[in-house]
Amino acid sequence: MFVLIGVGVVIVGVLGGYMLHGGSLGVLLQWSEFMIIGGAGIGSLLVGTPPRVLKQMIGGFQSLIKGEKYTKEEYVNLLKTLFELFHLATREGLINVEQHIEKPEQSSIFKKNEFFLSDHESIEYLCDTMKVMITGGVPPHDVEALLDADLETHHVEGAAVPSLIQKLGDALPGLGIVAAVLGIVITMQAINGPPEEIGQKVAAALVGTFLGVLLSYGFVQPIATHLELLHQSQARYLECIKAGIVAYAKGNAPIMAVEFSRRVIFSDIRPSFEEVEKAVKSARSS
Repeated sequence: MFVLIGVGVVIVGVLGGYMLHGGSLGVLLQWSEFMIIGGAGIGSLLVGTPPRVLKQMIGGFQSLIKGEKYTKEEYVNLLKTLFELFHLATREGLINVEQHIEKPEQSSIFKKNEFFLSDHESIEYLCDTMKVMITGGVPPHDVEALLDADLETHHVEGAAVPSLIQKLGDALPGLGIVAAVLGIVITMQAINGPPEEIGQKVAAALVGTFLGVLLSYGFVQPIATHLELLHQSQARYLECIKAGIVAYAKGNAPIMAVEFSRRVIFSDIRPSFEEVEKAVKSARSS
C-alpha cells in the first residue's frame, strides 16, 4: 500500500510542479521515447539476468505489493512455537520431537502457527537443523556453524534481485541520454524546417533525458532499496530462529532459549518480556 502511495506522491509532485510552471502534459507524451527507454531497460535486464533470478524478481515484486509480513504478532507466535518445541524436547526427550519435524504440516505444534507453517524457508530452516540435532553427537558450535552457512546462502541469494534492480536504476539515466541523442539526430535532419517544428523535436528529445532520470531516482532505485529492506526483515526472522536453536543446543532452558531469540528481533517490533511470558504461559496451560 505504501509503495503505491509513494508512486502517487512522486507522480503528483513532479507533474503537478511541471503544470504549475505552465508546462503542458501533452509535450511529455512522447511514446517513441517511452519505447526506447523501456525496451532498452527491459532488454538489458534480460541480457544480464539468469531465468532463476527473474523468477525471484517476480516474487520480489509480489512481496513489494503485500508489504511487511514479519510483524510483532508473528514474532510472538514464533517464540511461542519455539518454546513449545524446546519444552517438548526437554520434557520427553529430543527423539520425541521427530514426529513434529518430519511432517510439520501434521504437527500439533506447528498447526497453531499457520504463518510459520506457510513460510517454507523458515520451517525448513528449523526442522532440518532439529533433524541434525536428533542424530546426536553434534556439538553446539557445529550446529551454529550449520545455521550460519544456511544464512549466508540466504543472504547471497536474496541480494541478487535488489542488486540487479539497482543496476537497472543506475543505467536508466544513460538510456535516457540515448533516447535524447536519437531525438537530436532526428532534429538535425529537420534543421531546415520551421522553428516550431524544430522546437517540438528538441522538446521530445529532452523528454528522454527527463524520463531516464525520473524513472531511476523516483521509482527503480527506491524499489531496489525497499526489496533489500524486506530481505533483511526475512533474514532477521531466520536469525531469531537461529538464536533460539543455538541457545537450546548449548543446554539452556526453553524459556531462556526463547529469550535469546527475542533479543535479536528489531526493536520497533520486538515483543516485551511480559508479552512473551504471557504467550509461554498459554502454551504451558495448553
